[in-house]
Amino acid sequence: MTSKSTALITGITGQDGGHMAELLYSKGYEVYGVLRGQRNARRESLTREFPFVKIVEADLTDQTSMINAVESSQPDEIYNFAAISHVGYSFRNPQLTCDVTAKGVLNLLEAVRIVGLAEKSRIYQASTSEMFGGLDYNRPGSGYNEESLFHPRSPYGVAKLYAHWIAKNYRESYGMFVACGILFNHEGERRGLEFVTRKISDAVAGIALGQQEEVVLGDLWPKRDWGYAGDYVRGMWQMLQQGAADDYVLATGETHSIEEFLELAFAEVGIDDWHPYVKQDAAFMRPAEVDILLGDPSKAERDLGWRREVDFPGLVSLMVRHDLKLRGGDK
Repeated sequence: MTSKSTALITGITGQDGGHMAELLYSKGYEVYGVLRGQRNARRESLTREFPFVKIVEADLTDQTSMINAVESSQPDEIYNFAAISHVGYSFRNPQLTCDVTAKGVLNLLEAVRIVGLAEKSRIYQASTSEMFGGLDYNRPGSGYNEESLFHPRSPYGVAKLYAHWIAKNYRESYGMFVACGILFNHEGERRGLEFVTRKISDAVAGIALGQQEEVVLGDLWPKRDWGYAGDYVRGMWQMLQQGAADDYVLATGETHSIEEFLELAFAEVGIDDWHPYVKQDAAFMRPAEVDILLGDPSKAERDLGWRREVDFPGLVSLMVRHDLKLRGGDK
């Protein structure tokens, strides 16, 4: 009888962690999830939504705990999603962002090496399009690909770039299977309310149901390459099934502004003009904003056979309908 494959997920309580846990369980994996602290407020909701996940208490900033997590789970695959992942927050807390998002990846890689699983465990490192920065001089017309120049514009982007390069370094130095997924914005019903897309979909549902009057946002002109998180975790899994580790961009190849997201979201509830319901506040504007991000997923499409399934209008509709249901509406 063939034994189950085992996977360890950091950031299990986040958007990608939840989608990945579901995907791996559906494929017959034994799934372990890293949870920070015995009294973590998310423990109850995690065990309720994913009763099949075996919780391992560890902290990415504590190497000893990560060694114990890797030792106890003996994972065939590791998916590292743990990070301070909100760009705006990283400007207010750059040191914590560095400790978790950058140095935490080093702790994980070292844990795998110290435990003696460098040849067994395949590792997925969540890199990000924020490493590119979206400046004119390094922006290719067809979109950023795996060979594009990096110029991060936030503490989050800088920390992720360190994590990206240390992951590649361990791949080259120790022969470890470490694949980096350079993912462009991927959203969905599990997105945190602090992220602009979910903030909008939740507010639109509230406005449609008469539960709130407006939504307050920052800049509305930035453009992003937005896809559905459920599609993207499938690509992450595919990266670890290859014969050799590599880096892959996952993106839609389309870019849309926040204004476009607003237009579609309000249209979903029958409101043609969103302007009266949207206010702007400088408090939500970043010191250095990325104008536009557009990805080129050609390599992933060619080598992995990956394709996104949910388009931009479908993504917006999915999120608004989810939040309407969550708020008790049926529109």
